[in-house]
Amino acid sequence: MSAKPLEGKTALVFGVANKRSIAWAIAQAWAEAGAKLIFNYQGERLKENVEELAGTFGADTPIFPCDVTKDEEVDAFFNQVAAIAPKVDLLLHSIAFAPKEALEGDFLNTSREAYLIAHNISAYSLVHLARKAEPLMTDGGSIVAMSYYGAEKVVPHYNVMGVAKASLEASTRYLAYDLGKKKIRVNCISAGPVNTLAARGIAGFGSMLKHYDEHAPLGRSCEPKELGATGVFLASDGAASITGQVLYVDGGYQIMGM
Repeated sequence: MSAKPLEGKTALVFGVANKRSIAWAIAQAWAEAGAKLIFNYQGERLKENVEELAGTFGADTPIFPCDVTKDEEVDAFFNQVAAIAPKVDLLLHSIAFAPKEALEGDFLNTSREAYLIAHNISAYSLVHLARKAEPLMTDGGSIVAMSYYGAEKVVPHYNVMGVAKASLEASTRYLAYDLGKKKIRVNCISAGPVNTLAARGIAGFGSMLKHYDEHAPLGRSCEPKELGATGVFLASDGAASITGQVLYVDGGYQIMGM
């Protein structure tokens, strides 16, 4: 038995922006577990960051542009993947966005534009990427998406992103049903607050971290390496019978009633 549970598997990683990204923590763990990685980047602004990080796995680590709001870029990304990889086994979806003004004030004041943007980027993109990956997952596979507790309960200022994450989690269940016959599993990791650049854009994020420290059974949220380990588990044969689930990695906070 291989000491590396993901040896010989090819993984598509969507959502790395910098070395503090949750996506980067999972990408590192997948690589350490033996997977070969292929990265996306969105726009020239992020290309250099992703190139530098991907290069730590070797100068030949593929990275391709892919803005998930543009069908032609998604098509081009998967065409490039198909040209270099005989099959795909894993896909990480760590993509979320809402306009900054939608993460302040009341959810009641969410504009139609902000609502559509948040759902398009944060939830529909999972459906689109899964549909494009499915023909390449000829030997089954595992799709992992990143969510947050705000999908289930109200988190002040998370606002439309919480509603979009709820859509993401529901999409995970429907995709798990559709893709089960192809032996493709689809699951979410619901991570507790992690100090990423994206998280800092949420008003009151510091208070959120402190709240977890005070109320989670383990007295803390989670660390990026722990999310990486969970990502490896869901990608591995150890999770071969797990699909359509939301796995909480949050110090136990989700179980609390008050």
